[in-house]
Amino acid sequence: MYQDLIELRNITKIYGEGHAAVHALDHIDLRIRRGEFVAMMGPSGSGKSTCLNILGCLDSPTGGSYRFDDVQVESLSLDQRAALRRNFLGFIFQGFNLLNRTSALENVELPLIYRRMPVRKRRELALKALDDVGLAGWAEHTPGELSGGQQQRVAIARALVGHPKVLLADEPTGNLDSARSKEVMEMLSGFNRRDGVTIVMVTHEPDMAAYADRQIQFRDGVIEAVP
Repeated sequence: MYQDLIELRNITKIYGEGHAAVHALDHIDLRIRRGEFVAMMGPSGSGKSTCLNILGCLDSPTGGSYRFDDVQVESLSLDQRAALRRNFLGFIFQGFNLLNRTSALENVELPLIYRRMPVRKRRELALKALDDVGLAGWAEHTPGELSGGQQQRVAIARALVGHPKVLLADEPTGNLDSARSKEVMEMLSGFNRRDGVTIVMVTHEPDMAAYADRQIQFRDGVIEAVP
């Protein structure tokens, strides 16, 4: 039985003031269940990426309520929100966001360094994460020595190495060709089904959204329909 892990109530996000104010989100409600795979879709400027940033505590709403695993997020301090990101959330970005001069292994270790995990333990977990994404033999290679698909696999390993409750993916296949996109989506779908990782993904691509359990449509700062 699914249980709600995330709940947004009456969330607004306004940028600017007065006549220049832009309502990026306009009183939206959304629930995401534990273990669910949700795709957020909509045209550019529809509010889906703003919503993802709020879910990831990378941005704060102007108004409304955000509950994460029964914790009222807006009541947390900045340090507490950073701890929530560090310990319970994993992030995948369209541009990979890898450190160019460090190895794949060191990139994957990065979230564990922020947790102050001992070197031996974080190295063990990072090697296991690379193995899980099919890059066991590429640990010492830098991003420049990897293809785009391999770089995104490193990014996925980095996002999952700390065993987050929620994986937030912003256009994870946006820089990949169709074959590599399918590989990435099958990998994410596998982690969701096998390990129960809750995934919230922003995408423009219907083929990629089809891997999700639900597709949430955004337009002009509102959710058009919640299946």
